[in-house]
Amino acid sequence: MTAQDRVTVNDARGPVNNGTGPQYVFYGARTTWRNRRSAEPLRIVREDRLHLADRFAPPGNYRAAADRLEKPGSVVLLDAQPGTGRRAAAIMLLHELGEDCETPRGDVRFEELPTPDKPTSKDEDRDWDGDGGGDARPAAPGAGDRLLLDLSRMAGEEEYAGVQRHLAGLRSQVQEAGAHLVVVLPSGMTQAHPPELAPHTVTLERPRGIAVLTRHLRMDRMPFRPADLERPGLRLLYDRSPMRELARLASLVKTARDSGRFGTAFTNWLDQALCAVTDRATEVSRRVATACTAPERALLLAAAMFEEAHADTVHEAWRSLLTTVGHEEEAATELARMDFGQRLTALGIERDPDGRLRFEQLAYADAVRTYFWANFPGLRDELAEWIGVTAGLPGLTTDDQANIVVRFGERSLATGRPDDLFELATLWAKGATGASSDPRAVAALELGLSHEGFGGWFRRRMYDCVNSPSLSDGVVRALTTVCVRSLASTHPDQAVVRLRHLAVREGEAARAAEEALFEIVRSDRRLYRLLIDRLRGPARRESRAAEPPLRLLTELLRSDRVPDPPRWPDLSLGWGTVFSRPSTKLWDPMVKSWLDTVAGDRTQEMALEVMVGATHGRKTALHRLYAIACDWAGTARDPARTAVAGRLWQHIDQAQYARADRTRRAGDGPRTTEEAR
Repeated sequence: MTAQDRVTVNDARGPVNNGTGPQYVFYGARTTWRNRRSAEPLRIVREDRLHLADRFAPPGNYRAAADRLEKPGSVVLLDAQPGTGRRAAAIMLLHELGEDCETPRGDVRFEELPTPDKPTSKDEDRDWDGDGGGDARPAAPGAGDRLLLDLSRMAGEEEYAGVQRHLAGLRSQVQEAGAHLVVVLPSGMTQAHPPELAPHTVTLERPRGIAVLTRHLRMDRMPFRPADLERPGLRLLYDRSPMRELARLASLVKTARDSGRFGTAFTNWLDQALCAVTDRATEVSRRVATACTAPERALLLAAAMFEEAHADTVHEAWRSLLTTVGHEEEAATELARMDFGQRLTALGIERDPDGRLRFEQLAYADAVRTYFWANFPGLRDELAEWIGVTAGLPGLTTDDQANIVVRFGERSLATGRPDDLFELATLWAKGATGASSDPRAVAALELGLSHEGFGGWFRRRMYDCVNSPSLSDGVVRALTTVCVRSLASTHPDQAVVRLRHLAVREGEAARAAEEALFEIVRSDRRLYRLLIDRLRGPARRESRAAEPPLRLLTELLRSDRVPDPPRWPDLSLGWGTVFSRPSTKLWDPMVKSWLDTVAGDRTQEMALEVMVGATHGRKTALHRLYAIACDWAGTARDPARTAVAGRLWQHIDQAQYARADRTRRAGDGPRTTEEAR
């Protein structure tokens, strides 16, 4: 037998033998993991669904859609106007099918599928397929899967027509597999819908606005009466505002209550919230017009960005902003100028007993920030520079820093400047010292990843970053934290990709990324298989550059890293790659971990046979396994260890005799088998 001989069983429907030698047949292995790309389906996190379920008010015709979706293999297409909560309705239709459950192949998927017409980045093509040229696609639907496809952002009929063929194929796959699919159709394109979609289409009607607001208020334990929600000022919002605006109104009512500054009556809280959603922009515009000097406007913006921070810190941030924008100091001394308290009062800014600043009116600071970013576009570069320095002022708490980063990030993303946020995140991360990641960098990256419009942009930038030849430990730690806390929940495949690139580096930060990577894949069999495949190296490449990072692979294949129960086909693939490489001490902890496991649990004895089978009869690999087992058994003659080592040696003997037999049948004549003794 040569070193190139190997047996691989992929998605077998029955016993398969692709050559001479021992045959290992594994049932239940799936290979859809091979065909995935960067447009990774977005996991819809269960906690978010539960939160939505508590506050969801069904739109008209919702029950008809639910009845159609109930049967396995069902496809429902939702046609609705923007602002009616159509996406929320789609998620709830799938959520109400039942609790997430386990199947023999792993967890039932609850995912949002990528929009097929959108161009995808190359990251996962390069990572999972090896050369960026693979024709990869999302995993095929399986029994019980609950899938969402949101086409609501289609720009026109031509774009929509381009996905209809894909949609037809997806419907067929869902029906065949017994999955469930909800599609949110683009609005205003009824004439472009193919006739065959009509039987599957349900037109949703706008929910009652008062019902939406009521559900949110009740979940926030608001002490209101039905009559409180009948005032004329709310009627227009009920009839015309998008559902997200009604949800924001309820959130502002809660903020007003929790602040303790607007009395104890629900009507007072509601008054403040209504003003915040209807009048704030006009009020701020008037305020800026009257505050016509640079110091006044700078203080207004500094207070809006640093609201709830201590007054001394806001003062320092204010002076820093004046310096950043190039404002020259007044000739008068400090004592001759208007004092800081007078300036605050003139701008409607309060100072509480603890010395922290806030605006008198609810949500006023948010309106100020929105106004300045919208109406002073020439200052955006200077504002980014200013926040980069002042977000780390000594007087700020960790919560203060996170608030400032989020406020800056929201405005940057709203004005189409994600680079401002990402560059500040890397700047802060580079300056971090110690073993923890910079909270400002983490907050910035998490905000970007969660953004509806720029989430994909941030994932691509993170991928480019982890592929950079040199990264500081601070950046590695920040990226690791974000992958674990955010990306693993929504795009687990891409989290694994990025952590793998971080884990192969040198240093303590890289070791932390390695542990985070192993922890993620250990809890998900599909991700574990994906990582094994990637670390094995692309089969199409034969250059030394394509050799797998052996240290990472051997660590991954240790018994304490494996999902429970183990999937022997996955381990066979991984061990086969390890044993095809020159013998190394890296094998020792991997092999010994499994010998320890078998010694303590006889139900795992399959590991011995599979491990030896993964050598495919290679003499050097068999000799090395024998030596490791001898060293592990030791001279103490522990009965349990001796028994396990003996059973491993039996498998090694069988593999050697089988190799000799294959050699004789190949026509080379009889040979003496060199036994590993």
